[in-house]
Amino acid sequence: MDFKAQIQMGIPTELPSKKERSSAVSHAPNRKQILSKEEKQLAIRNALRYFPADWHAVLAPEFAEELQTYGRIYMYRFQPSYDMHARAISDYPAKTSHAASIMLMIQNNLDPAVAQHPQELITYGGNGAVFQNWAQYLLTMQYLSEMTNEQTLHIYSGHPMGLFPSSKEAPRVVVTNGMMIPNYSKQDDWEKYNALGVTQYGQMTAGSYMYIGPQGIVHGTAITVMNAFRKVLKVDENPNGKIFLTAGLGGMSGAQPKAGNIAECITICAEVNSLAAKKRHEQGWVDELIEDLDTLVTRTKIAKSKKEIVSLAFIGNVVDVWERFFKEDIFIHLGSDQTSLHNPWAGGYYPSGISFEEANEMMNQNPEAFKISVQESLRRHADAINLHTKKGTYFFDYGNAFLLEASRAGADVMAENNIDFKYPSYVQDILGPMCFDYGFGPFRWVCSSGKIEDLQKTDAIALRVLKEIKKNAPTEIQQQLSDNIKWISEAEQNKLVVGSKARILYADAEGRAKIALAFNEAIDNGELSAPIILGRDHHDVSGTDSPYRETSNIYDGSKFTADMAIHNVIGDSFRGATWVSIHNGGGVGWGEVTNGGFGMVLDGSKDSERKLKNMLFYDVNNGIARRSWARNKEAMFALQREMDRTKTLKVTIPTLVENKLLDNLF
Repeated sequence: MDFKAQIQMGIPTELPSKKERSSAVSHAPNRKQILSKEEKQLAIRNALRYFPADWHAVLAPEFAEELQTYGRIYMYRFQPSYDMHARAISDYPAKTSHAASIMLMIQNNLDPAVAQHPQELITYGGNGAVFQNWAQYLLTMQYLSEMTNEQTLHIYSGHPMGLFPSSKEAPRVVVTNGMMIPNYSKQDDWEKYNALGVTQYGQMTAGSYMYIGPQGIVHGTAITVMNAFRKVLKVDENPNGKIFLTAGLGGMSGAQPKAGNIAECITICAEVNSLAAKKRHEQGWVDELIEDLDTLVTRTKIAKSKKEIVSLAFIGNVVDVWERFFKEDIFIHLGSDQTSLHNPWAGGYYPSGISFEEANEMMNQNPEAFKISVQESLRRHADAINLHTKKGTYFFDYGNAFLLEASRAGADVMAENNIDFKYPSYVQDILGPMCFDYGFGPFRWVCSSGKIEDLQKTDAIALRVLKEIKKNAPTEIQQQLSDNIKWISEAEQNKLVVGSKARILYADAEGRAKIALAFNEAIDNGELSAPIILGRDHHDVSGTDSPYRETSNIYDGSKFTADMAIHNVIGDSFRGATWVSIHNGGGVGWGEVTNGGFGMVLDGSKDSERKLKNMLFYDVNNGIARRSWARNKEAMFALQREMDRTKTLKVTIPTLVENKLLDNLF
């Protein structure tokens, strides 16, 4: 049976043979046993409802074994036999290019070259899932193959509820992930309800089908690291030979070495999972692999003395690196961490002093002891960082919940007021005031043809548009435009593509709309051979309400509210998005953030032109308006500039209050 026929079949008509897990790919850690006997029976009942009753006698004990062994039911037997990767849009059996585009993006998220744990349908972050099990994948792809332009597929935390009548103006797919009743968003709630098969953690772009491999975060990381060095270096200094020390080489964090090379520094990135480190090395995302601390110390000293631009992956624990570098008096200019600490008890962070294999076993067999070890390690981690920052290291939280979980472990990370952290979030210090408040965020696109020639043409188009915008741009955003012009000029030579033929850059509403319009025109006149799929990271101007990351520079007391993200996804849905998503959880953790995303297919039509102008404008300016209302001066500037250009935009502007009026009131 060929690829198209398998897609159209959905759940197989005959029970496929049992499949074993592959040893060639990384696997999700075994989850802890949290369900009672009755709940385990319910989990199996929930899984079996996808299949004919005459299969149940075979599948019930098999699913019970998976649940008992892995803590989840993945349905490995139902993995498709075809290779998993993004194909050209024309290869998909679909009645509409919009549905085919979504199929392409789903397969890209599950491509073993892209996904962190592909057989567990996890794209990145340790638990950022596209689907909970393979039956959900098969059904979703079948529904998409049948979908018309007057139907919408509704997906509940990976489960495709079905195709519902809608309209051409409606989104083709609406996705929710982990949308819990508020009192049920604790970590063990995720463990329990995910094990039952009724919810999942979609992270951000994993569960919204918009992940484009580590390139998606390389750009934001490069921008962050470049601007961090600008904060700590003198005007006549450059980052050559200066150290950026961090941790994590998984799905999102794997971008860090490449970003460090682009920022032109020494990047040292520790990773406890040797498979993850070797994968990034094989892909060319990190220059050298080092497996012992003595070698790392020697190699680092050589790189510093020669002022090298190099990325070093240390296969080991970052806590050991922080401690050893202090003893060796190796000065670290920038320090951060990008382990998946939003998921601290299930593989997101590994404690020092225990091997990777031992930690995985403890996580599953003795979760309480594992938690104690993680918290002990976090306290050591923070103590070592504090020693370095006293010598002048600039440490910033990378929005992965490092400071939050360190504080919960009792580590010395709190400011004197015992409310704030002693170290800033990178959004507070860098991306918030420098990018998000002006409307600059991670705009991305995918060439549905799969042709490198189309990607090269889109790079050229985007470069031309940005250079044109820069000619008349105000001083306040000249640096942002210059950084992105440099980025897109060098994108191909930096070999950023993994999986689909995709690109990312930071642009504001004007830049996104003008680039998208130019793409649409190029499709219409035949310069581009197939539709372009637009999207963005949820980590953006208005997609995400996250008090410890995206909205950590909101100081009017509203950073714990989630109105912006909800309005964003609803507003995008009726302004022309092809699909929309809203999630509980993200890079900082289950119950800690609400985030939304979109996908939009450009097909060269007047419809696409109308929709892109309407939706992209709102998608950005919704967030600028919220940031302006919080009295962020950069956002107030950007919003007033937009209202001067767009007469139909009318937004409430805050009145500023003099501090002296309030000083003696209470």
